Amino acid sequence: MSNASKRSEGAAQEAGGKIKEVVGKVVGSERIEAEGRARKLEGRAKQEAAKARERAAGKVEEKVGALKNRVGALIDDEELEAKGRVKELTGQARQKANR
Repeated sequence: MSNASKRSEGAAQEAGGKIKEVVGKVVGSERIEAEGRARKLEGRAKQEAAKARERAAGKVEEKVGALKNRVGALIDDEELEAKGRVKELTGQARQKANR
C-alpha cells in the first residue's frame, strides 16, 4: 500500500471516528463516544506515520542528491552536478510537503 493511500485511509478513519464520537455524544453513550475518539486518534496516527515515512525518504533523496552534486563538481561533470542538484531539491520539496 502506498503512502498516499495510507494517508487517505488514515483521513477516512479519522473522519469516521469524529462522526462516531459525535453520535455517541448525541445519544448519550460514553462507550460509543470513546470508540469514536479512539478511531479518530488511530486515523491521525496513521496519517502522521505516512508523513514521517515520506519525510525520511525525502531526506535520503536530498542527501544522495547533494552527494551527486558535489561529486559532479569535484570531477567537473556538469550533467552529474545538475542531476544531483535536482534530486537534492526534489528531496527537500518532499520533506516540506509532508510536515
